[in-house]
Amino acid sequence: MAPDVPFDAARVDALLATRSGAARPDGVRDWALSQGGVEVAPLHDKGRVVATELRVPLLAQADLIREVLAEAAALAREAKVRLFDPQLGQVLASSDTERVVEQYTRTEQYARTAPRMEITPGLAEAMDAAARYAPKGPGMSLPLKLILFGAGGFAILYFVMTSLLGQLNGE
Repeated sequence: MAPDVPFDAARVDALLATRSGAARPDGVRDWALSQGGVEVAPLHDKGRVVATELRVPLLAQADLIREVLAEAAALAREAKVRLFDPQLGQVLASSDTERVVEQYTRTEQYARTAPRMEITPGLAEAMDAAARYAPKGPGMSLPLKLILFGAGGFAILYFVMTSLLGQLNGE
């Protein structure tokens, strides 16, 4: 496939349909290989399909990655498209298999050993505190809140106007 040529998703999908696996209603295809399963999904950019994405589960299975790379390379040759690894940032050749396996192994090991991070630090504690909060009594009624708000507004307006009139009178 040459650069700037539109991606032919129909051709890739037709070739995938001949392989083992099944299409799901969400548009993702499960591709069953001998070492395990892989998800194949269209990759969208600005509303159009620009590639097909292979999603390999993060498991300690280097043989699965090797098989996925071999099968994906064969599929790419048949479909006349390129096989690209976004983590390495390059089009893959058969000599790149071990580099991809090493990168996958590092990613899998990090995912397994790294401490879990919260998306929003402190959110869990704040939600627990909010769940434990019990208001004491019924609180103020809405009419009382409105009266107090109005009185406060008039008091602020009175002090601002007094200050402005004092400045105009030269005080």
